[in-house]
Amino acid sequence: MSALAPRARAIGRSLRTYYAPGRAAVLDGFLGRFLGAGELGFDIGAHVGDRTASFRRLGAAAVAVEPQPGLARLLRRLFGRDGKVALVQSLVGSQPGSGRLHLNSANPTVATASEAFIAAAEGAEGWRGQVWDGAISLPVTTLDALIAAHGTPHFIKIDVEGYEASALAGLSAPVRSLSFEFTTHQRRVALEALEALEGLGDYHFNACLGEEAAFVLPGPVHAGTLARWLEALPDSANSGDIYATLDPGRLRA
Repeated sequence: MSALAPRARAIGRSLRTYYAPGRAAVLDGFLGRFLGAGELGFDIGAHVGDRTASFRRLGAAAVAVEPQPGLARLLRRLFGRDGKVALVQSLVGSQPGSGRLHLNSANPTVATASEAFIAAAEGAEGWRGQVWDGAISLPVTTLDALIAAHGTPHFIKIDVEGYEASALAGLSAPVRSLSFEFTTHQRRVALEALEALEGLGDYHFNACLGEEAAFVLPGPVHAGTLARWLEALPDSANSGDIYATLDPGRLRA
């Protein structure tokens, strides 16, 4: 069997999941509180591009950053003719340079540049059986460099499997709104990301669990409150996204 076959099946599974019937309307309804027509969104860790597609349906331009070669090819097929989408095949970190991306051919959603992420996943609930069976070297860019090249975004989505705090370390000025993924097997990364955002501006926070497009808290909270909520989560919660904004009204459930 070709080595490409498991990867192709995994990408097909992601396409069926993230472009499932009815999901686009739910996603647009949720992300529309952060992004609108004529604005700009960054999709960091674009994967199969469902967030980029949502940004475009909302009338916003997009910068889609995805390091994995197979997924980068898919994004070129999906958005290559769209002049409002800039495609960047790179890692995103604290400073420009080069880095190593660890690949999981059976589950490309969990490719990571963080060896600590892989170590923490070993034996963790919900992560047993994951195998990172390849690695490639790639350039590393920063959020600041992307802003210099494409303009200041109104919303940034960051989903880089344990590298979220490093990505935010490459942002030197606040943006209006952003989100970053967290996992319960590596909460320290999310806490470091919260600290980084506290140092950038007067951010307020809320969160979603899993792939749910619904806030778990009734309204915006400060970083300390969100950190206590995160620390109290059971391991079985597994993952979710933390949303931050300078405009707290966008975070009401």
